[in-house]
Amino acid sequence: MPMSVGSSAESTASPRSAGAADGGSRSGLTSDEASRRLKTFGPNATPDTTAHPLVSALSKFWAPVPWMLEAAIVLQISLGDYAEAAIIAGLLVFNATLGLIQEGRAQATLAALKSRLALTASVRRDGGWASIPAAALVPGDVVKLSLGGIVAADVRLTEGDVLLDQSMLTGESAPIEAGPGARAYAGALVRRGEAVAEVMATGTRTKFGRTAELVRTAYVVSSQQKAVLRVVRNLAAFNGVVIIVLAAYAHFLAMPLAEIIPLILTAVLASIPVALPATFTLAAALGARALVKRGVLPTRLSAVDEAATMDVLCADKTGTLTRNELSVAIVRPMPHSDLAHVLALAALASSDGGLDPVDAAIRAASVGKDIADAPELLKFVPFDPATKMSEATVSLNGETRRVVKGAFAVVSGLAQPSPAASAVANELEGQGFRVLAVAAGPPAMMKLVGLIALSDPPRTDSAALIAELRDLGVRTVMVTGDAPATAAIVARAVGLDGAACPPGPIPDDVSPEAFAIFAGVLPEDKYKLVKAFQNGGHSVGMCGDGVNDAPALRQAQIGIAVATATDVAKSAAGMVLTEPGLDGVVAAVKEGRVTFQRILTYTLNMIIKKIVTVLFLIFGLLMTGHAILTPLLMVIVMITGDFLTMALTADNVRPSTMPNAWRIGELTVAGVLMGVFLLAFCTGALALGKFELNLGVEALRTLAFVVLVFGSQAALYAIRERRHLWGSPPSRWLAVSSVADISIASTLAIGGIAMAPLPPAVVAGALGAAACFNLVLNVVKLPIFARLRMT
Repeated sequence: MPMSVGSSAESTASPRSAGAADGGSRSGLTSDEASRRLKTFGPNATPDTTAHPLVSALSKFWAPVPWMLEAAIVLQISLGDYAEAAIIAGLLVFNATLGLIQEGRAQATLAALKSRLALTASVRRDGGWASIPAAALVPGDVVKLSLGGIVAADVRLTEGDVLLDQSMLTGESAPIEAGPGARAYAGALVRRGEAVAEVMATGTRTKFGRTAELVRTAYVVSSQQKAVLRVVRNLAAFNGVVIIVLAAYAHFLAMPLAEIIPLILTAVLASIPVALPATFTLAAALGARALVKRGVLPTRLSAVDEAATMDVLCADKTGTLTRNELSVAIVRPMPHSDLAHVLALAALASSDGGLDPVDAAIRAASVGKDIADAPELLKFVPFDPATKMSEATVSLNGETRRVVKGAFAVVSGLAQPSPAASAVANELEGQGFRVLAVAAGPPAMMKLVGLIALSDPPRTDSAALIAELRDLGVRTVMVTGDAPATAAIVARAVGLDGAACPPGPIPDDVSPEAFAIFAGVLPEDKYKLVKAFQNGGHSVGMCGDGVNDAPALRQAQIGIAVATATDVAKSAAGMVLTEPGLDGVVAAVKEGRVTFQRILTYTLNMIIKKIVTVLFLIFGLLMTGHAILTPLLMVIVMITGDFLTMALTADNVRPSTMPNAWRIGELTVAGVLMGVFLLAFCTGALALGKFELNLGVEALRTLAFVVLVFGSQAALYAIRERRHLWGSPPSRWLAVSSVADISIASTLAIGGIAMAPLPPAVVAGALGAAACFNLVLNVVKLPIFARLRMT
């Protein structure tokens, strides 16, 4: 039964906008008065806050990671390496383009919000009705609400009755009956009836406008962004100190400036994680492609690995955990009747093919419930909000009968008293169902036939989803604008066991462990709830489908819009489920954890290499008195190492069973400890070449290049698997990239291309030593990874 709303609704509505209290009347405003108020209150529209495209584009090149890429470009140009500079410039532009696309999602959400607002409105001006652009409405205007129309502003009804569908705004699972004194909100759809209303608020002061403002301002820095910035900061700080020490020592040795400058340039090149942003993007893109095949469309690449960190899922009820369509849940016949008769008679008193969801649910439930003594319909009177019932006149065996269907209090008053029926109705209403009564018989001697309880049923996969998420370490809480009793029914059905948050403002320090249900919440409450969980250190996912979910979807680390969601919700979310059901949420978590592990391995590998390479320059300088690597050799190491190891983004990995988290401190420590062993390997090989093989400076530079490449590959295969290296085979692309890296380095070293030649035996010996080093590192890493929780 649609909820009836009377004058009491005004007590819970927002305060009247200033200006609506003076000058407005049933005859409407004059054009002059409307113009004055339009200047005072502004247009009935959300403001356009779109930044100039050029400003938005330039801002993507002004941040720590772009600075490093730009520094690399300048250095490459200064060395005359224009091809390498062009490659890095391409990466810079690529990353900036992705940033612009992600930023545009917020503007797309606002555009989708605006598209749901009415374009025109029927308003009384100068004593007559006129159609004007909805943006020209002002507080105090008198407007007409008609069947199929969209409410253009927040209004208060003064005449007539309408059935309003506000589910996408308030989260209520059923339309509401609104009569004089009731409040209707901008964006609501008129499903039935006609009414006259007074405009109470326009533009950003409407409920819709406040939702749009929350969407515009909602922002959370992704854990990936934080991770990149902290890694870059740590590397810059560490390598910056090392480079200063390197330059000071070179000066102490009285090296010519012509040697010091290339040495410093080599060290700077060695410290820049050129491929880091591109690798993060590539890993997320591959994860997104895998998710698309499973019915999940990521709209922000960062949402892919963000799903790995999610430990709390805030799930909207209507349209998310439920199907957002009323259905008959329980039928309670009276002793003299049965289920088939109750539904058959109720269907006669229901409109056929109309927009009323209650009538549609009853007619759907009555299909296949034929009765032998079915009466013939003579006349049908649709639901009247004033009487709160619909009725039919039927003929049965030549006699005329009356059938009514409606609110229990009304229908039971027309029939013979039944204490048992009253007890059943109270029981069903206490469980959160919407209860209808059906009575039939001669007009003066009607009897209750039965009661019908309606509900918005849960999706068939919701319970399994919540159970699987629980096994994955993700706690699910229900967040809905619907009534607490109704929410509790759905919660029990889908396996959400826990307390319901008491009515009233949501506490700022609320935790997801405290409550399983948050009912009766407004859009801003959902937004605040997500922020409260985030402030408590949680990585929050928000799953929803309506306009009322958009601010929370935008604020959450991972916003998920279901397949039936509005355009507003889809544009605000980071992921959109393209297939019915919620299996995509579990798929997103699992694929996100795979992507996270790949990025984690690349980041750890990059930290090891960047620290070791710069320190290796110092040890080489101490050992030989010369720069052990030239800028050209460093560029080759960057190209063959940094870019080829991007194949880690397609590696076979073992996802964790619990939510992931970026612990940069532990990650850096692990990188340093593993780097110590790699540095020892490279330095030992260099010492062997100098003191045992008596190689010259140029040959030692080639040897340094070779052992750095081979040692890095050995370290990579040791760290890619958190347990023993044989726990999982490398992917085909990783194996191919490793073969390519080793082949390129060996060919250049043996052939003396861009460096002094080395005997094949020396190169082969370095490769064999790297293989042995890999086995040693595989044993050493186990206690390090266990202690630092590298899972």
